[in-house]
Amino acid sequence: MPEFAATPLREAPPAGVTRLFLIRHGSTGPNECRPFVLQGCEINGPLTELGQRQSQSVARALAEFQIHAVYASSLTRAMQTAEFIAAPHQLPVTPVPDLRECSVGRWEGKSWEQIQAEDPEGHAHFFANPVEHPHPGGESYTDVLNRVKPAITQRLEQHAGQNVVIVAHNLVNRVYLAELVGIDLRHARKLRQMNCCINLLHHHQGLTELVTLNSVLHHDVLGA
Repeated sequence: MPEFAATPLREAPPAGVTRLFLIRHGSTGPNECRPFVLQGCEINGPLTELGQRQSQSVARALAEFQIHAVYASSLTRAMQTAEFIAAPHQLPVTPVPDLRECSVGRWEGKSWEQIQAEDPEGHAHFFANPVEHPHPGGESYTDVLNRVKPAITQRLEQHAGQNVVIVAHNLVNRVYLAELVGIDLRHARKLRQMNCCINLLHHHQGLTELVTLNSVLHHDVLGA
């Protein structure tokens, strides 16, 4: 086990090590629909009351940590979540447009049931290989990974010896984490990412390790 793994989490990691808290944003209206509807980067609404409570919960969980920087997708729901987290540390939130959620094209705002009924051929084509087949008028999993991975890698390399927060999105986190741990991107959707979950990563000498996945033990309320 690497020596830095034993360093108390609330302290800064050793020089050369970046500790990243990768978080999904709090709940939104589309998240709370039943059945839920797709919310890519075209819908840019705010957090709901539940989403704000979830954001406050993850902010409390990280309040005692020595956080050095907070980044977020430029979409409203991610920025609002990040602002809750950054406030106790008196830090600004830096928006990163390349961390925005996947574009789902003409399926935006529709449930999977509605999509399958209205566009069965498109639905079948996408799920046959979402790694290469984009959402109609939108992005594939590969498209998302190709813009997200460099954005995260840049922050990992920039903040050696520091604790950093990134607030992103469901599919963004899934494809990044799937590729990181060697899971076929076709199966990225199997990596659960609940609203305001925490994924903990360590980066050292060019290598990134997943420490915890989808941690929600800090939540007072889980919701969506």
